[in-house]
Amino acid sequence: MSLFFIILLKIFPLYINIVLGYVATKFLDVKRESIANVLIYILGPIVVFSATLSVKIDLSILFLPVFLYLFCSIIAFLSLFIWGKSWNDPTGNILAFSAGTGNTGYFGIPLAIIFFPPHLADIYIFTVLASLLYESTSGFYVTAKGNFTVKQSIQKMLRLPILYAFILGIICNLIGVQIPEAISAYTGQFKGAYGILGMMMLGMGLIGLQRGSDLDAKFISITFILKFIFWPLAMLAVIYIDKTYIMFLNEDLYKVLFLFSIVPLAGNTVTLAVLLNAKPQKASFTVILSTIVSILYIPIVLALYGGF
Repeated sequence: MSLFFIILLKIFPLYINIVLGYVATKFLDVKRESIANVLIYILGPIVVFSATLSVKIDLSILFLPVFLYLFCSIIAFLSLFIWGKSWNDPTGNILAFSAGTGNTGYFGIPLAIIFFPPHLADIYIFTVLASLLYESTSGFYVTAKGNFTVKQSIQKMLRLPILYAFILGIICNLIGVQIPEAISAYTGQFKGAYGILGMMMLGMGLIGLQRGSDLDAKFISITFILKFIFWPLAMLAVIYIDKTYIMFLNEDLYKVLFLFSIVPLAGNTVTLAVLLNAKPQKASFTVILSTIVSILYIPIVLALYGGF
């Protein structure tokens, strides 16, 4: 069996969760707003805190989330500057948010568990903290700015517990605090729950879509070019520069960087859009479409990369 089909078979079960999310909302009356709150205010902080403690931090590993957080933030603010006023609603803010991140958590963590050995999967999860921190700070800000003043946006950002979970996790890691094995096994289950509910959120977003207003060709084309072309090319450029001139990272960390760059649009695009009432249907349609495209896109680019 070719590498393409091996990869395709590995990732296909993840899409079942999208169908389950649609069924839960359509037939069981599960409210996506409630799931969004659970993800941001309960599961997210636990996953962030436990993952921060699970990695032995050195300079090269610490470089990944720091670099990616800065990269995500710069891309988001540049996108807001370029396209922020291209629509007469918060669409430009949602575009800026999605330009700076991808579905590194809900989608990327299950992929890392599938493709990487446990120690490298832990490093990937630690790197995902860059996305979570971005989504909770600068990403949240560029999204909220569409509906709130600067002061209100910052106040809402500072109320997000993920930010404090990350800070607490770093402090505990540096001073040598360790979670007992029994508790660690318990908190480890939240990683799976985070991925499952996050993917289900995408299916929940299908409810209420209106093709006329939610199929925005301009919005979709810009976000797809940024996510599926710009991001992997940018990470390949970083890998080439480091491998040729700097030699600070290693092959395992190159794999983490590349996986980080090829996931579809962020599921939290929908989550934040729901919480902030910033065009959630349009965000859901675009995220779902990018996730469908990824069924073929991810196996293709991984096969071209040579696989993990």
